[in-house]
Formats: sequence, C-alpha cells, structure tokens
Amino acid sequence: MVLLSNMSDVPWVHTISYGDDEDSLSTAYMMRINTEFMKAGVRGISLLFASGDSGAGCKHLGKDQNSFRPSFPASSPYVTTVGGTSFKNPFKVTYEVTDYISGGGFSNVFKMPDYQASAVEGYLKTVAATLPPEAYFNTSGRAYPDMAALSDNYWVVINRVPVPWVSGTSASTPVVGGMLSLINDQRLLKGRPVLGFLNPRLYKLKGQALFDVTEGCHLSCLDEQVQGKGFCAAPSWDPVTGWGTPNYPELLAALLAE
Repeated sequence: MVLLSNMSDVPWVHTISYGDDEDSLSTAYMMRINTEFMKAGVRGISLLFASGDSGAGCKHLGKDQNSFRPSFPASSPYVTTVGGTSFKNPFKVTYEVTDYISGGGFSNVFKMPDYQASAVEGYLKTVAATLPPEAYFNTSGRAYPDMAALSDNYWVVINRVPVPWVSGTSASTPVVGGMLSLINDQRLLKGRPVLGFLNPRLYKLKGQALFDVTEGCHLSCLDEQVQGKGFCAAPSWDPVTGWGTPNYPELLAALLAE
C-alpha cells in the first residue's frame, strides 16, 4: 500500500489473496491500513480481497463456548471482498451453489457501513429462524463477502506442469478482478472514470447483473450448538456469497450506464 501511495501511474484493479484472523491483529494496525485502503479508493483503485477458505471460522472462547472468527482485510469496510462458489454437479457446468469453504461473516471490529445496511438487515430478517445463535457473531458488524465467483476445481500451471483440482477464494478473487479490469477499459474508452471503490455501486445495484446463489452453507465450529454449519445462502445478499456471481455482459452494461 505504501508503494501504491508513491506511484503516479498505477494499475486500477488489485486482487489480494491474503488474510489474517481479525483477532490476531491490533486494532491500531487495522485502522491504519484502512486509511490506506480509503486513499486507494479515492484515487480510483479497486481493491479486491479473498474472503478466506475457512467458512465462518471458529474461535474457542472457553469451556463449551465458541464463536465465529472473521478475517481481515476481508472484513474491512473499504475493500470489496469476494467469496466462492462451486458447480452443483462438479463434473458439469451447472448452476452454482456455495462453496463450503467460502469465508464470510460479520466483523467484530468494524461497524456495518451504510452502503450495505439495508441488504444485511434484509438477510437477517429473512433467515432469522435458521441463523446461528447470536452469541456466535456480531449482527452490527461489517458483513462480508460482497460478491463471489467460482472457487472450485481450477487448473493451474506450475513450472509448465498443469495441476488440476486447485480451489479457494484465492482463485475466485482474480476472476472478478479480470472482469472489473475489462469494465474499466470500456469506461475509459467512453471518457468515464475508472470504478474505484466498488461497494457503493455494487450495493446500489441490489443484485442486478449478478447470478444469485441461494443454495448451500459454509463451515464453522464443530460443536453441539452449530455442528459445523455457519451461515447459509439465501435470495439476495448473504454472508456466504454476497450478491452472487457476476453476469459479465449485464454487469458491463450496468456499470457503463451510470
């Protein structure tokens, strides 16, 4: 981030496949790096972070007491966080469901930003009867991810050797980054500014131009209360796949029409 701050000519989209448990970092550090995230957004840079591969996470608090464990920078209000999906049938190109590893949840440090309040409150009301116990998560915290993409069964090439079955939100995040880069190209050709911080635009679309993912749950604490199940997908926004996966032609049209 310091390097970016000192560059005059920067790439407009950055994807980062990295994260820490929120509780493993000092609040001072997270607030300081958030300042850099905000500065990048003002400059027109889009920052995308992988949501993580541990579902809702889990932290042991004491005897028979656990809580979900959010990840940072995924939980930062000033970045776009990307979760993961998989095909319903892993051997065919079918519709997408949640990838059980897809990181997601609610920050214990950062409050819920205004741009997502309505969407998150809608989710909490819609699935109130099936939510995990409130002791496991902070209902007023920044909720993530914001969107998702396929994160399961990629082929990658390492030292010229194709390697199959590679999975994770480290794969889904650069896929979204590539799409946003293409959209930026079209915006620039039309004399418009680059997208910059995407979330206010994304939440304003309210799921338009994305494929809604409504099936599946991600993993969490293996205890008697939640039995390994975290949050589950639902119509509209949810804390497993966000608003869903990009429909590139429609997303391009929506972000050019502004």
